[in-house]
Amino acid sequence: MNAEIIAVGSELLLGQIVNTNARFLSQQLAGLGINVYFHTVVGDNADRLMSAIEIAKNRAKLIIFTGGLGPTKDDLTKETIARHVGKELVMDQTALESIELYFKRTNRVMTENNRKQALVLKGSHILPNDHGMAPGMVVESGSHIYMLLPGPPKEMEPMFLQYGCQALASKNNSNEKIVSRVLRFFGIGEAALETEIIDLIDAQSNPTIAPLAGDGEVTLRLTAKHVDEHIALSMLDEMEMKINQRVGQFLYGYDNSSLLGELAKTLKERKHTITAAESLTGGLFQQELTSIAGVSSVFKGGVVCYSNEVKQQVLQVKPETLEKHGAVSEQCAKELAENAARLMNSDIGISFTGVAGPDELEGKPVGTVFVGIAIKGRATVVEKMILAGTREANRNRAVKFGCYFILKNLKESQNAK
Repeated sequence: MNAEIIAVGSELLLGQIVNTNARFLSQQLAGLGINVYFHTVVGDNADRLMSAIEIAKNRAKLIIFTGGLGPTKDDLTKETIARHVGKELVMDQTALESIELYFKRTNRVMTENNRKQALVLKGSHILPNDHGMAPGMVVESGSHIYMLLPGPPKEMEPMFLQYGCQALASKNNSNEKIVSRVLRFFGIGEAALETEIIDLIDAQSNPTIAPLAGDGEVTLRLTAKHVDEHIALSMLDEMEMKINQRVGQFLYGYDNSSLLGELAKTLKERKHTITAAESLTGGLFQQELTSIAGVSSVFKGGVVCYSNEVKQQVLQVKPETLEKHGAVSEQCAKELAENAARLMNSDIGISFTGVAGPDELEGKPVGTVFVGIAIKGRATVVEKMILAGTREANRNRAVKFGCYFILKNLKESQNAK
């Protein structure tokens, strides 16, 4: 069964809200063995919605709609689909009673237009709304299946999980399961990674390989199909092994993980503490790290040392280091990382110094970044980079590189044992 998801709402086209419903539904449908080939967004206009339905009908058997089931005049989904499939709208008494009860419970006056939310397509399979008012529904017409779901995610998601999945599973003739795995890479560009595995991409069929570039990162989504989910997972394992043989040194995580999340997890596992000295990044590393729950067990604290005065007086960088080499230098990054770790009695000290932009500093071009990594029992490492981007992008990428360099050094130290 092939599906298309149509999100209805002018607010989506205006950019006022993000269409998270399509992502959620695609993930859920994959688990049911249903292919999603198209996402469509259309505003609150009956003619344009009808046109979108006609197009979807020619390329999908299952069409899922989100939004447009509310009480106002611009909520036109039910009316438009009723016209398309030639079915009348009738009042669902159970839904109406639920809506009336809601208004009584909240001590509010129910206006007449709220009755509209209880209208359903005649002969449809009703999907109760346990978290709102408008019910969803599934209706068949000819060889097509139409599923109508509310727009608010807090209503749509539980409705689909509780009732929608079961309704579709009974109508899907395919027993195939679709399983996916996202591999996350850092330190290698999209073009370079693709070059290393181009033969695997060219030969792909099942599993498939889909590269995607992010903010300084590259991901590969591996997707396999099989009637036996365990066999599909084995197929993913085999493909991942082939990829790791080529570019495994750049792999840092899976699925929804992040560099900061992986760093926090690794520090907890090894019972390592960390502190930071930030000039270039102005506390961004500490801000991002402390957004992760439970990080207090590994993060001791840090210093934002934007001025040379703070570098000298607080973090004890030698005056001659700043005079001879400058704040944007390998030598300064080294002392910052080592002194931060020593002063706060941490296992790891990390420092960031450089030129975020828009102007050069100390004769160094914009994008020059030094990251110092001081790990107890190991020689301090200073990584130099020349980044290209806006001031904000350079700062954000410096933080990611800092996480990557720590993970890389910890991995190397583990392999050396």
